[in-house]
Order: sequence, then C-alpha cells, then structure tokens
Amino acid sequence: QVQLVESGGDSVPAGGSLRLSCAASGILISRNYAGWYRQRPGKKRELVASVPGGGSPNYVDSVKGRFTVSRDDAKNTLYLQRNSLKPADPAVYPCPVGGPFGHWGRGTQVTVSS
Repeated sequence: QVQLVESGGDSVPAGGSLRLSCAASGILISRNYAGWYRQRPGKKRELVASVPGGGSPNYVDSVKGRFTVSRDDAKNTLYLQRNSLKPADPAVYPCPVGGPFGHWGRGTQVTVSS
C-alpha cells in the first residue's frame, strides 16, 4: 500500500522559514514523478514544483527563487523549503507521487501570520 505522510506545517511569522516533509512508503520518490502543491480554502489547487524520478525540480515561474525542493533518497522523503515567508491565506501542502500523480496524501497545514 502506498502511503504519503506530509508533515512540518505550522503557523510561522512573516519573514520566518519552514521546511515541509513528505515521507513516502510503498513507492520510491527517486523512481517516480513527485511534486508539491498548495491548496487554499475555496481556491483551486496550485502546483509549486514537480520532480521527475532521480531528476531536478521543475518550479513554476511564479515561485522560482522562493521555494526549494530537495530529496533524501535514504529516507525516501521529499522536502519543500521556504525562507522569508510572506503573509498569505492558510493553505494545505500535499505531496503527490506517481505516474500522473496517482497517489496523494492529506497534506500539511501552513499558516503565515502578518
């Protein structure tokens, strides 16, 4: 069974930093497509970055230089690093993995205070 557990979400002051984790089991992040999305209440799910198996992250233009995606193959975990956070609506960050993102976790909640 494939399981994806996102963690690391918190309420962070503007200007702070946060690293989200996506721990996978039953599927190898290093051998499958993966990514990070942002889901804000009442709004469409937004792609932050996609990562081909064993490859480098592909960021959407609007977030280049703002987010950093990394991977720890030994832990089968994908990370999303954000420094200098800006105020925004609360959002859930899920990490999908698989062919056409066939597997989704519940995401982790992030709130940036003003």
